[in-house]
Amino acid sequence: MTNLKEDTEGVYLVIPAYNEENTVSEVMEEVASRGYHIILVNDGSKDNTLKCAKESQKKYPDKIFIASHIVNRGLGAALKTGLVIAENHGAEYMVTFDSDGQHEVNDIAKVCKPLKEGKAEVVIGARPFKDMPFTKSGANKIMNLLTIIFYQVNVQDSQSGLRAFTREAASKINIVSEGYGVSSEFIREIKDNKLKLEEVEITTIYTDDTQHKGTNMWVGFKIMCKMFLDLFRI
Repeated sequence: MTNLKEDTEGVYLVIPAYNEENTVSEVMEEVASRGYHIILVNDGSKDNTLKCAKESQKKYPDKIFIASHIVNRGLGAALKTGLVIAENHGAEYMVTFDSDGQHEVNDIAKVCKPLKEGKAEVVIGARPFKDMPFTKSGANKIMNLLTIIFYQVNVQDSQSGLRAFTREAASKINIVSEGYGVSSEFIREIKDNKLKLEEVEITTIYTDDTQHKGTNMWVGFKIMCKMFLDLFRI
């Protein structure tokens, strides 16, 4: 358990979900029970994700807002939708949080702390690679290297899904990528907008499902191509 006192005032979690019927309710309800507001973006799920989310919303109607894409548009598009809605709801701090159960709810307070203390404008929750399955750690190390090469930014975990932004920082970030490339795009936007960045170590919960999601070698190759094109962006 964390020793940080949870101050949930003004904190909105943006939770993208695509075919997460097995985990979305548990994740949402644990987060909402702590007092956080949630923007759940159902990204065109084909299973019962939306139904499960609506059942959770009934339990916490003042904490959970649900938005849906008619078709699956990708992680980047879902995060962009959620961040815009969070801003419209008056969020002071926005946290991106995965719906598959891989994040520890106690870490929300950890990534928000530097923002509230004025030490950072953006915080990335860095996963310890030593605890990560080899197939994922290899791909993520390569993405960190590519982030240095293309964006000249050295971060511990460029592909982490747990990030926190001040309202002002989020308003400056322009997300174009609709897929997993959004993680690297966040790093580019942080650099281009000269936002003060900190990283804090977080806990990641690995299951059979979470090990098969996120950045793999093929996804990494596509992100690299996008990074290359960014070099010629005007």
